[in-house]
Amino acid sequence: MAGEEEDESTGWLTGWLPVWSPTSQRHLKAAEEKVLQCIRSKLLGSYVPISQDGLSLWTLTVLKPEIEGEDQQIDDLESKCESTSQPPWCFRTPLVLVHGFGGGVGLWVLNLDTLCRRRPVLAFDLLGFGRSSRPSFEYDAATAERQFVDSIEAWRASMGLPAMILLGHSLGAYLATSYALRWPHRVRHLLLVDPWGFLARPEHVEETRPIPMWIKALGHLLSPFNPLAGLRAAGPWGPTLVQRFRPDFKRKFASIFDDDTISEYIYHCNAQTPSGEVAFKAMTIPYGWAKLPMEHRIGQLSPEVPITIIYGARSWIDSQAGAHVIAARPHSYVRVVSVRGAGHHVYADQPEDFNKIVEQICDTVE
Repeated sequence: MAGEEEDESTGWLTGWLPVWSPTSQRHLKAAEEKVLQCIRSKLLGSYVPISQDGLSLWTLTVLKPEIEGEDQQIDDLESKCESTSQPPWCFRTPLVLVHGFGGGVGLWVLNLDTLCRRRPVLAFDLLGFGRSSRPSFEYDAATAERQFVDSIEAWRASMGLPAMILLGHSLGAYLATSYALRWPHRVRHLLLVDPWGFLARPEHVEETRPIPMWIKALGHLLSPFNPLAGLRAAGPWGPTLVQRFRPDFKRKFASIFDDDTISEYIYHCNAQTPSGEVAFKAMTIPYGWAKLPMEHRIGQLSPEVPITIIYGARSWIDSQAGAHVIAARPHSYVRVVSVRGAGHHVYADQPEDFNKIVEQICDTVE
């Protein structure tokens, strides 16, 4: 792994962004550390190189909690690693977490301690998001998707992972599926959490679900801009904007934070130089549909790759995508789970139920 690095020069915005917006890579680092300070597990952070031109993905390696009464099986895993100087994934398949649009590794804070009890957990910031490198993406859906997926494979190779249990949320689920289509032998189980981009936009969507005129007007007005341009344009009012328009995030993490820790983290993740959001915009059509929906490709996935789809029962994501996946893979393992009381962010809305489901799935691998 590459050592930790801090680069304030991340793009064309750096000349005026620190002056107008109260953010920087150092602010993001501090916000992330504040989020992760409640983790009891062994937590290692590093920049993992993915190219010869200096690109890297910010990565967390999470090992079992340092508490009494740990399972002896886990202790044996640790002793094996120490005695052979080999990484823990040489002995147990790791769980790899891929966040969604506008997210980062810190949003898994309610899950890491539990999920790492029986196997190593790895979480990284997607290319163009969080603390990872923010390169220029091609403004073409297929090319942008390929850039994302190539970076994941380069990360896997750099980490030396023979295989993994791959879990993605929302956009992360879409990219995890795209990855599995190209490198199925690297995926022991594919977990899709409230996956975005699976269903194609219906031809007559506005007839069945009319879109208010104000949303259409706003969409046309903002179409030349990146999805998070408003947050950066708000400058010093950006943090307040996040708190005002996304108070739900504060509620989701209220069990561990009674202040604006999560809101500040989300702000600093998304007020940086636009990169991943540019790619996401290239991959979408109004209003939030994927240009290249996964339902047209999921049948091409190797039948050997098992899939579990986890939906929030109250999510805005259409859970009918699960039925499409089942129909497209009649001779393969596909399971659809609905988590009661959870919205789109299942992992934070009902973390105990989510963690239990994921642990059970991981246990089927080994």
